[in-house]
Amino acid sequence: MALSLQEITDRNEINDLLIRYTKAIDQKDWKLLDTVFTPDGELDYVSSGGIEGRYPEVRAWLEKALAIFPVTVHYVTNSEVTLRGDVASARTAVYNPMFFKNPDGSMHHFAVGAYYVDELVRTKQGWRIAKRREDQAFLEGSLPKALTIRA
Repeated sequence: MALSLQEITDRNEINDLLIRYTKAIDQKDWKLLDTVFTPDGELDYVSSGGIEGRYPEVRAWLEKALAIFPVTVHYVTNSEVTLRGDVASARTAVYNPMFFKNPDGSMHHFAVGAYYVDELVRTKQGWRIAKRREDQAFLEGSLPKALTIRA
């Protein structure tokens, strides 16, 4: 079945949104992250040891939790997007290598493989994620012994 011009545009805009999320997280650009989620969005990072809650609460937690990682790289791929007018759903694979600086100065590397399960809405500002759940699929390596993230 051929896609309409609107469906192609929507898919491209949703892909750009998913990439904007990775840029915001990896560059720790919290103002840019505000352009990814709806202000009242629901986020759930529990499967990877995080928290769940409304966007403002989870944003504050992400800012604190990710500050201890000098390097994170989020790769998103294989998005399955279902469009329904001004709403959409998506399931996207993510691979996330993370680097933690140990107290002795050495770097500890581990990676998370997961899926983002998103509900999206078209707003006046463009597509935004209204609901995200991260489903961790695997942990590659081990968490650093010195790692502590408090909510």
